[in-house]
Amino acid sequence: MPRKQYSWEEAPNPLPKKRKIWRWFLLLPLLFGLIAAAASGVFLLSMRAEFMEMAHQFDLNSMTTMESASQIYDREGKLLGKIFIQNRNPVPYDKLPTSLVQAVVATEDQRFWDHQGIDIRGIIRAAQANWTAGRIRQGASTVTQQLARNSFDLKERTYRRKLLEMALAYRIEQQFSKEQIKEMYLNRVYFGGGLYGAESAARGYFGVPAVEMTAAQSATLAGLLKSPNSLSPWTNPKASQESRDYVLGQMHQLGFLDAEQCRRALAEPLKVMKKPDPIRQSYALDYVRQQAINALGFDRAMNGGFHIYTTLDSGLQTAAEKSLARKLREVEARPGYANQTYERFARIFASNPPKPGDSNTKPPSYLQGAVLALDNKTGGVLVMVGGRDFRHSEYNRSVQGRRPVGTAFVPLVFAAAFEKGLFPGDVVQDWALDNRLVGIGGAAGILGEWGVESADNEYEGDLTIREALVRGKNSATVRVGFQTGLEGLKTVADKAGIRSPLRPYANSYLGTSEATLEEMTMAYSVFPGLGTRPERTHIIDRIMDVEGSVVYEQNSKRVDVFSDATAWQVHSMMSDSLSRGTGSKAMTDYGLGVAGAAGKTGTAYNFTDVWFLGYTDRVTCGVWIGYDKPAQIFRGAFSSDLALPVWVDVMNASRQDFPASPLKAPLTVEKVEICRVSGQLATDKCIEKTRLPDGSEVQDSTVYTEYARIGRAPTGTCSVHAGGIKTFAREFSEEEWPRAMPAQDLSMIPPVNVSSSPVVGADPYNSISMASLAVLPSDVPRAEAVSPIAVAESTSPGAPVPEVRPAGAAGVSAGLSTEQVDITIPAPPPIRF
Repeated sequence: MPRKQYSWEEAPNPLPKKRKIWRWFLLLPLLFGLIAAAASGVFLLSMRAEFMEMAHQFDLNSMTTMESASQIYDREGKLLGKIFIQNRNPVPYDKLPTSLVQAVVATEDQRFWDHQGIDIRGIIRAAQANWTAGRIRQGASTVTQQLARNSFDLKERTYRRKLLEMALAYRIEQQFSKEQIKEMYLNRVYFGGGLYGAESAARGYFGVPAVEMTAAQSATLAGLLKSPNSLSPWTNPKASQESRDYVLGQMHQLGFLDAEQCRRALAEPLKVMKKPDPIRQSYALDYVRQQAINALGFDRAMNGGFHIYTTLDSGLQTAAEKSLARKLREVEARPGYANQTYERFARIFASNPPKPGDSNTKPPSYLQGAVLALDNKTGGVLVMVGGRDFRHSEYNRSVQGRRPVGTAFVPLVFAAAFEKGLFPGDVVQDWALDNRLVGIGGAAGILGEWGVESADNEYEGDLTIREALVRGKNSATVRVGFQTGLEGLKTVADKAGIRSPLRPYANSYLGTSEATLEEMTMAYSVFPGLGTRPERTHIIDRIMDVEGSVVYEQNSKRVDVFSDATAWQVHSMMSDSLSRGTGSKAMTDYGLGVAGAAGKTGTAYNFTDVWFLGYTDRVTCGVWIGYDKPAQIFRGAFSSDLALPVWVDVMNASRQDFPASPLKAPLTVEKVEICRVSGQLATDKCIEKTRLPDGSEVQDSTVYTEYARIGRAPTGTCSVHAGGIKTFAREFSEEEWPRAMPAQDLSMIPPVNVSSSPVVGADPYNSISMASLAVLPSDVPRAEAVSPIAVAESTSPGAPVPEVRPAGAAGVSAGLSTEQVDITIPAPPPIRF
């Protein structure tokens, strides 16, 4: 049926034809009001009367300060959310629309401008109106009385409370003007839906500031005051519209609206916004709330109405959230994926949401991820994604989760090495390590599985430190670490901002120690900072009070970590890694479009955690993907396939607000031409021949440009190709390396006489291949055959030597013979640097 349209001649509530006897009972409010008025008159005549004395015990000045929401803004001033106990945003009287003031007067207190807090005539009029309507349509309390009741929580339903309320209303009228009273009232009252005050209600229901509301919208809010929940336009739009139309009729009768204005207002459809979530739930906003409480204290932060300006970038935040969610959905859509998925958990969660304080709720076990991006100059957090859904888990993985970093840690290993005097062109060996040095699981002793960055990982013999990082060569990295020592690495890591402990084992060179994404992202910002970083990360830039005064401001300081020469050398290596190394898919597959970017992939043992950390001169961003409870994501889950594309999406989204430029080399480094075979100064004879399958030969120059610290460049010419003298070359044997603790306490394990390769089962990456054997230095003996063995472990001192048993022919590496041959694998040749 079409909605009835009132004409201005019609009374909104026509007198019923029949009256019932029970309606005479509606005169009781009139009698009560007369009694209350008489009582109030008595105590108002004497300042020593009981209720006036009680009324003077209340501090009326406290009424001007009320709980109000603190608002959170992004770096451009866009409102992101609020933190509050009551969602209120007080505004001055001149920001309240006249139509709302009139609507409240028409329906709540028609003689507001004339009485002194207690309206005897209003009490009589309300009783008459209620009797005529056949039900209670008007209350007997004035706006001032309602303000007193709401301000001082006078909720008791007794005549003594009513008398005290009247006394307070009288005092309020004596101390404040009518405009001040109306302002306090409209900023304090509850409009339903978690919205307190006219400004919050106008924005929540209609999406406009209060001052821009129409007469119909003002009448809707005024109509809610009777019963905010039962008359809500969200839950009961029909009742809300009837209440609105009644208020409009009252406004017309009192002359606030003429006939035409009333008609237009009545014809206006009741349109409201989608019900908002008053508390936007996200990891970033929750972190802002925590930091605001730390800065201001709980009560001030939640009730003080502060304006909190953060360092967050809304555009980047959205890009990161969408990209991470898309990539994780792709993983869960893989054929045969057997773990819990986000969609499956979300359905269970929606059908049975946890109750407040319920500690029995099972946390999600689906695949998680985190993204953190920092402003390199200030350390301000531009992006914070702490997981897939804050409703499912409030655990913020970007700042709380400590996980093995994997090979994303190795740039710090090389930085520590360069601080000790090593050079990116120095040659190290990529060959098997004794498993007593690095016992880290997988194919014991060959590093075959640990933190590899590609499925075709092979040992390649001698190569430069630069190539070791660019191509993710783990054994070469460990050898660089041995030459550096864990103490030097700990010093660099601590200065870089990594507070998580570094394990005192050799496998720490490959990132087996845990760290947070925040720590690692801060550490990577040292490289675009050319050796310096912000003192700390922060997400709040400044906080201002309601008067516009700054009450908190972040002051950014810089911390020296290592030399600009070291920073540039590692940066140039990571730039190579992104363009032609383990991160090259950023260019070839994912469309990275920022200038001067650099970064490093990171894959932890058994594919449980994947990382990518990288930067431009303006922004450093880190991405982590894994499970809360460590588990394999899937076999072959490399960082370059999972974390890298998310990083690229964030960095591409940063181009508009943070345009990047290539970093400039500091004056403390110089370019030198190096032979990549010897690591010495190149000559025109640094050429190597390669025989092709057809028998022909091609020549390839081994010369490339390297960056050396001023005064520390090699001075000897290439001794491999030109016969030169190694002026500044020194050979070290493995026995001279600075040793970390073994991965196992060997005093508790009797030695086993190894008679064949220590590979157990298959070598999944074919790390020992015919190709890799071909490039070994001539002084490295070749094994005649490789056979898998199974070694029975014994951990009791003095136990007999375990029997060495062949494990069978399955999974033999490199297609070699399965027969067991007694061989001994010697230590690798000396390392040159």
